[in-house]
Amino acid sequence: MATNYKVLGQVAPAATTVTMYTVPASTAAIVTNIIITNRHSSTSSYRIAVRPTGSTTAIEHFIAYDVDAPGLGTTALTLGLTLQTGYVIEVTSSSSNLTFNAFGSEIA
Repeated sequence: MATNYKVLGQVAPAATTVTMYTVPASTAAIVTNIIITNRHSSTSSYRIAVRPTGSTTAIEHFIAYDVDAPGLGTTALTLGLTLQTGYVIEVTSSSSNLTFNAFGSEIA
């Protein structure tokens, strides 16, 4: 089994929910960090959900819910999430000012 350390996803959603990362076929993933950066002086909020293959996002999938991201600030989440094939990380931003980056490894 090969392990590839990489940037898993990078998104800057426009006040909406987007998929940041989907675990590829025949692969497992370990998400070590998610970094949230607010590029504006006003506070915005965010949500992060991890959902299994084929499911619709539900309240039990959220690992962060309406968390404030201070203006011109960066929040680093150290996680260690283990995900199997097809799992999805979704992020939601209350404004178009937030950037999300996920780092980790894929095991194929």
